[in-house]
Amino acid sequence: MLANFLSKSKPINFLIIIGFFLCIFIIGFFSSLYSIGFSFDKLLKSSTHLLLFLGIFFFFNFIISKNKLTFDNSYAFFLYTLFLSFSLTNLLTYKTLILILLNLLFLRKVYSLKSTKDVLKKIFDAGFWLGISFLIEPLSVGFFVLIYGGIFLHQKITIHTLFSPILGFITPLILYFTYCFWFDKTAVFLHLFYIDDVNTFLFFSKTNISWFLGGVLFLTLVSLLLKTPKALSINNSFKKNWLILILNLVITVIFTSVSSEKNGSEIAYLLFPTSIIIANGLEVINNKLIKNLILITLLIGVVIHQFLL
Repeated sequence: MLANFLSKSKPINFLIIIGFFLCIFIIGFFSSLYSIGFSFDKLLKSSTHLLLFLGIFFFFNFIISKNKLTFDNSYAFFLYTLFLSFSLTNLLTYKTLILILLNLLFLRKVYSLKSTKDVLKKIFDAGFWLGISFLIEPLSVGFFVLIYGGIFLHQKITIHTLFSPILGFITPLILYFTYCFWFDKTAVFLHLFYIDDVNTFLFFSKTNISWFLGGVLFLTLVSLLLKTPKALSINNSFKKNWLILILNLVITVIFTSVSSEKNGSEIAYLLFPTSIIIANGLEVINNKLIKNLILITLLIGVVIHQFLL
């Protein structure tokens, strides 16, 4: 069954899960050709999107395996791929995919703070990637809290660790300001610091993703209740990363709720922490029947949404 297949982390699992995603992506591509016709521009755009997706999958798998955010299984990667497949039609914009990739590059540095190697470089890099994200989506500045959460839990608070992420953050801002100043576009730079609109989750009641979002958050809450007591009972690096993961979830929920663009793509930020948390919840469940029921239900839901709705 599906739970047995995902219970180990093997290269063949990775390839099969990617193959599943490619099938959905290719079917979606040919469906669009049927409705709008073929063009080389469409082919180039879809190929670029696919490369971005593959980069996203690589860094997601790298983060969870390098930092041991789950046991040796494929639950998290399967869930992340599945959730992205559900949101596929809303994610096919360069801006969204680039933001997801930048967010993963940022998270890679934050979760790696459990190691004492090149700490200041990691903190600087985290601020740097967040600074680039800010230039595209200013509300992403809220993730700054996650950097200091990682520093507080894994490293010592010093003058260097406090200011390194700030230096990293302002570096791309200074470069962008220089560009805007040179071409007399300072108004464009200043506009980054204006909040034009703030929406709420009420929008999701009008979309077909409300049931998906509700289901994911429900499974996440249940998984938190199952895993948190076990995670906090042992004083190790996973305990600290589990607390960072919870903080990551809280920040992404707030970010998603206040995002000015409510087209469904903003929930992509939620998929990183929710996939890992749900995967940890599945690890706690000993009954394979329940595991299979959850996984198969999610799989069927995604397939139905993509091909029948």
